[in-house]
Parts: sequence; C-alpha cells; structure tokens
Amino acid sequence: MSTLVEKQQLKRHEQDRARAKGAKAEGWRRRGPLLPALIFTIIVTQLPFLFTLWYSLQNWNLLRPDGDAFVGLSNYIDIFADSTFRQAALNSIIFTLGCVFAAMVLGIVFALLLDRNFKGRGLVRTLLITPFLIMPVASAVLWSVSMLNPSYGLFNWILGLFGIPAVDWTSSFPVISILMALVWQWTPFMMLLVLAGLQAQPKDVLEAAQMDGAGWWKTFVSITLPQLRRYIELGVLLGAIYVVNTFDQIYLMTAGGPGTASANLPFYIYQRAFLGFDIGQAAAMGVIVVIATIIIATFALRLIFRSFDVKD
Repeated sequence: MSTLVEKQQLKRHEQDRARAKGAKAEGWRRRGPLLPALIFTIIVTQLPFLFTLWYSLQNWNLLRPDGDAFVGLSNYIDIFADSTFRQAALNSIIFTLGCVFAAMVLGIVFALLLDRNFKGRGLVRTLLITPFLIMPVASAVLWSVSMLNPSYGLFNWILGLFGIPAVDWTSSFPVISILMALVWQWTPFMMLLVLAGLQAQPKDVLEAAQMDGAGWWKTFVSITLPQLRRYIELGVLLGAIYVVNTFDQIYLMTAGGPGTASANLPFYIYQRAFLGFDIGQAAAMGVIVVIATIIIATFALRLIFRSFDVKD
C-alpha cells in the first residue's frame, strides 16, 4: 500500500515539474522576441548613465585635459554651493508647475466646450489640437518673432491700440514669455486627455443628476471632476516629465538670459558641458536631475496606480 502511495506522489511530483518546466518554456517563448529590444534599451540608456556617473566623480574639463583626476563627491558638493544651479532648479520648478497647472486648467475648459454638440465642432477641435503638433523649435520661433517681438509682435500691436508703450517681452519678462509658449503648446495635450475622460463617463449618471435638479456646477464638481481624476493625474504626470526637459524654447527665445534668469536645469547643464567644457560638474548635474526625476515619477505613478485600483 505504501509503495502505491509513493508511486502516486512521485508521479504527481513529476507532473508538477513538467508543468513548471512547460510554463517556464512558454514564458521564455513569449519574452524571447522582446530580448533584443531590452538589450538595445539597456545599451542606449543604462550604459551612458553609468559613464555619466563615472564622469561625475572626475575633475574633467576639456580645456585642461591633463588635469583629469578622481575627486569623488566634490563635484556634487560644488553644485549645491552654486547659486546659478539653485536658480536653474527653481526655474525648472516654476516652468513645470506653472505650465502644467495653466495648461490643465485651460485644457479642462476647452474639453468641456468641445464635449458639447455645436456646428463646426470638428474644425474647432482640429484648430485647438494644432499647437501640440507643431515642433517645439517652430513654436519657439513663432512666439519670439511673431508674438513677442518688441517692434512688430502681435502682443505689442494690441498694446499699441490702447496707447501702451511696446514691451521687450523676452528681455523684461523672460520666464513669463517662455511659460506662455509652453502653455500654448501643451494645452491641447491636456485637452485631449480630459476630453477622453468626459466622453467615457456614463451618461445615465449625468441624466440622473439632471432629473434630481442638480445644476451644472454641482454636477461638474460632484460627478464629472471625480470621474476625470485619473485622466488629470495622468496628464499632470506626463506633462511634468516632458516640460521639465524643456530646452528649445529657452535656447531660441531667451538663450537663458538675461544672465541666467530664465535658464532651467537642462539648459544650464548644456552651458556647463558645451560652453564651459566642465564635463565633471555637468555630469554630476545630470545625475542629480535623473535621480530627482525618478523619485518624483515613482511617487506620481504610485498615486495614479492607487486611483486605478480603487473600484468605482
């Protein structure tokens, strides 16, 4: 009897091993085609980051190639003592928060308008989406030349109609000028996300709220806005990731000036690496930016995933 039981247990054990081996083989068959892409991603992202990490520990200036030496964390200490770096970090925060907040508010307003039926809605939607389809370089040139030029810009022409003297926007208000260009470009992206959320919400709930006598504002605050939470969070996360890397508008509209008043971290890193030729400190700044971005993105992703885990 015991021999029969042992044989059955051995047979079940072999079947479990066969199933586990088959599942493992099936997993490799599904993941195998993705290995080339994974290897390519590691080569083009992680290896450069490791080199950047190594360079950040070196005192390497291209103007003094013989002075290359290992300095440990000295570059990081010097960076945090650099007032220009702190100003660039502050500008990055201002650009990111200001652009994302303003673009999201305008995106919600435009999405609410486009969610209604009216004649020519398709044309209006296309026109509102157009700024997001324009290349950042073309957008920066458009704003600096056509909109904010002190001699013949559209803004100064409008001010002249009211007798207000012309303003050199990019010199007097560089941060505001860049923010206007960024908000103009990113508002359509936020609008599309919010519009998708509006069209996905159940219509029967809105009809029930209308039957109960709820006004437009109460319906929006109590029903529509909570439904849009996931889309708003996703838009804020994606917008912040992209806007924090802004370079084109700053380079073409203000060149970081006057002085370094409008330089953000990517632009300041460019200045240190390609104008000051200080590879060590530029690499250290890049490492700090990458780590800070990963921390913020991880925190934001956890919030988004938590909201998707909540059952409606």
